[in-house]
Amino acid sequence: MTETAAATTPPVRTPIHLWIVGVLALLWNSVGAFDYLATQLPIQSYLDQFTPEQLEYFLAFPTWMVAAWAIGVWSAVAGSVGLLLRKKWAVGAFGLGLAGLLVSSIYNFGLSDGAAVMGTAGVVFTGVIWIIAILLLVYARRQTVAGVLR
Repeated sequence: MTETAAATTPPVRTPIHLWIVGVLALLWNSVGAFDYLATQLPIQSYLDQFTPEQLEYFLAFPTWMVAAWAIGVWSAVAGSVGLLLRKKWAVGAFGLGLAGLLVSSIYNFGLSDGAAVMGTAGVVFTGVIWIIAILLLVYARRQTVAGVLR
């Protein structure tokens, strides 16, 4: 497409589903950001919900694991904001968030006893996080291809 044709092509309207998905994604990923902050700061009223074994596990994360967790969480928040701003960099942010999730999942389920410490509910919840993270990446990519994210 020539520069003139691109200039005369009307912008793609923002579909209502973008706002719905964007707001829900931001709310969802804000919960993850709060979990990260409450654990790292630490906020005692939040930490009181965990067993002593879980607390010992979380607070003993190696630095690289905490970094992967931070990258995963904050990239997902950034991706959600990118959706709402209609920016195509949301795809990269969600991809980086998935990379952080991958590294932290490898640690939690392969390099440590995270599955035993977190229990069935923790393992299932991690699966839900994976599904939503993948769906958000696919959604952002499709909206980029459709010209909604620029």
